[in-house]
Amino acid sequence: MRRLMRTAALLGALVAPLVPAPAGAADEQGTYANPVTQGVVDTFPDPAVIKGKDGYWYAYGTENPVFQSRGENTERKLPILKSRDMAHWEYAGEVFTPESQPSWHDKSRLWAPDVRYSGGKYHLSYSVPGKDTVGVATAPTPTGPWTDQGAMLPKPSGCATGNIDQATFTDDDGTAYLYWGSYDTLCVAKLNADRTRIKGKVTEIAKGSQMEGGYVIRHGRYYYLLYSDAGCCDGAYSGYQIKAGRSTSPFGPFTDDEGVKLTEPTSKGAIVAGANGNKWIGPGHHAVQTDLSGQDWLLYHGISADDPDLDRIPALPDRQLTKRPMLMDRMDWIDGWPVMRAGAGPSEEREQAPVAEWDAGGSFGEGSLDGWRSEGSAWQAAEDKDAHGYAAGASSDKASFLLSDDSAPADVRAEADLKVTSGSGAAALVLSHRGRGDYTAAWLDRGRKALVTEAVVDGRSRGTKATALPDGFAWDQWHTVTAELRGDRLTAEVSEDRLGDPVARQEREVPEARSGAVGTAVRGGSAAADNVGAARLYTPVTERVPEPSTGQRLPGYSDEFTGSGQPGEDWSWVRGPAAGADIGDGGLTWPTQGGALGLDKNTAPVLTRAAPKGDYTVETKLHFAPDQAGQQAGLILYGGDDRFFKNVHSVAAYRHHAGQVLHRSEFGKEGPRPTTDPPQPVAQAPIYGGPTADTMWLKLQKRTDEANGETEVRAATSRDGKHWVWNGVWTLPGTEELKLGLVSMGAEGADARFAYVRTYVD
Repeated sequence: MRRLMRTAALLGALVAPLVPAPAGAADEQGTYANPVTQGVVDTFPDPAVIKGKDGYWYAYGTENPVFQSRGENTERKLPILKSRDMAHWEYAGEVFTPESQPSWHDKSRLWAPDVRYSGGKYHLSYSVPGKDTVGVATAPTPTGPWTDQGAMLPKPSGCATGNIDQATFTDDDGTAYLYWGSYDTLCVAKLNADRTRIKGKVTEIAKGSQMEGGYVIRHGRYYYLLYSDAGCCDGAYSGYQIKAGRSTSPFGPFTDDEGVKLTEPTSKGAIVAGANGNKWIGPGHHAVQTDLSGQDWLLYHGISADDPDLDRIPALPDRQLTKRPMLMDRMDWIDGWPVMRAGAGPSEEREQAPVAEWDAGGSFGEGSLDGWRSEGSAWQAAEDKDAHGYAAGASSDKASFLLSDDSAPADVRAEADLKVTSGSGAAALVLSHRGRGDYTAAWLDRGRKALVTEAVVDGRSRGTKATALPDGFAWDQWHTVTAELRGDRLTAEVSEDRLGDPVARQEREVPEARSGAVGTAVRGGSAAADNVGAARLYTPVTERVPEPSTGQRLPGYSDEFTGSGQPGEDWSWVRGPAAGADIGDGGLTWPTQGGALGLDKNTAPVLTRAAPKGDYTVETKLHFAPDQAGQQAGLILYGGDDRFFKNVHSVAAYRHHAGQVLHRSEFGKEGPRPTTDPPQPVAQAPIYGGPTADTMWLKLQKRTDEANGETEVRAATSRDGKHWVWNGVWTLPGTEELKLGLVSMGAEGADARFAYVRTYVD
């Protein structure tokens, strides 16, 4: 499993790993390796991440035995980590202890935190599975002390789902929303003014097999719902992936990249991240952060194939917990969609680290203005409990500037935490400052109730542009103002917490970018500023890694199903022949059988034939319109009843919608799971691919990893034979030859019609 599939290897040529160094640490050359929590905690599932007003990043995780390797066999309740750069982390406490946990939880375990900053407080929501609800606590700093605010959802919640896996989002009109749901439905509702309870209508926005972990960000004109599906926590059989849908409204409808609504009863595409054949399995339940250059990053949990399971703990003797450390990888925006590392998936080798230091500027954590200079009225250092040190200034109608001694590049991303502390006036982020008559600024203008940008060149304003801020905007609380200047295009945003939910966003043309100082300014009142800096603007990745290709067709391992009767002599049956299977009219028609193929229930017929030696891709065209849970048909690479890979169109019942069924592109594997306690001789699990249709094209691509003694298989599906959704990678130990095969099983009553089986050498 150390060797990536060919697609990922192609990307490796573009982003070749740098010098080796210990895993989990960023070195002085600015690289890191996953997991970023190596040596800090053993496991850190479902991470939520925020950049605090003190300039540190903070991460919060699901309740888990995070210090098991140190002999601690109990769980920490919502553990907290702290970092200067998102690559080096240190333990920073936990939200609750057994003694401080609110009594209304009834000692439930606590899962899946989400953290936001609003109204001068940190709001940490979390799942309370023992009560089937979501709780929330608030604190003045990222590490507490935390004050319980009760449950956010009523009973019943109004959503037919497991009431966990929540995330908050704030729209540009200031309205806050709560997204939540697990296994199988996601919902959204507005939040009340203090963001502690939902209110009004509950809207169902997505339905899918084991769908959960919804997280909404705004990018351009779209709202993006990123979520995970399949199994999160089944060790080496965890099929978790991150997927996306987008909409022009926070209420949806959200669609995938083929235009399929996320509420449709089918699996979905737009895969953001999936397993790629290296050591990392089941990437999912993520957070999104932006580094100081403007590059987005996914922080998520993954499972090491070498070490997938935790030891059992006394509090959960009947549970096998999965070890899920925190990983981090670049998130690119390509053709309007988010994708991890241009489609290469989780990284195992060293990667370029996030930009966490400014070229110019800094924070005022030491209560000092060293490295800064004033123009106009003097600025002073001040302190508070959350931001620690910050700069405070006041001015009359003429602006007063506080500027960095250092200069930042021309194409730049700048940011500052700002607040207007007087009843009138304005505070600004200043960039490209080359003198009082030569700068660009993004003002929080209290008088105009707006984000106002201004470009001044040679002492003359080149025009201002105002974007209204929401009613109720808290001027006296910290807000982050960011500005990206690329050539002559300026993009400015205002948000509370840098979490992809700006309350104002503006784009405009300005004079060509030039290098200059970064800083802050105040005009017509008093203001405060912190974390003021600028870094060279990131260079976006705009092309995905190439999709896998197929080589020359191998007629000796293919069949067009011409003629009539039973399949030819190259085919053989396991538990067959299947009743009703017959070739005619240019295809093989095979009614679904009532048998199964899985674990200890191996009663279904399997049609097999020899496969070529080495690496290959096998494809079929399938017409199949099932309507009952359990029915499935498609391709299989068969090494026996306890060792196989399958890519099928399957049907399952929704967990929370009685009588309704869901169609799935199901990519499954079965094999041993020796790492559990006790070892499991046979385990099975799925990954879910793209949308289904009555007529589909299915592929399985097989690779042999001789060096590590493993077989790697990747699946793809298509609804037109041209556009393919490539799934993640499953692996199994051993390199024994597999047979090509077909299945049609699960429940009687549907006909599978296979137009052909074609095999290609790669």
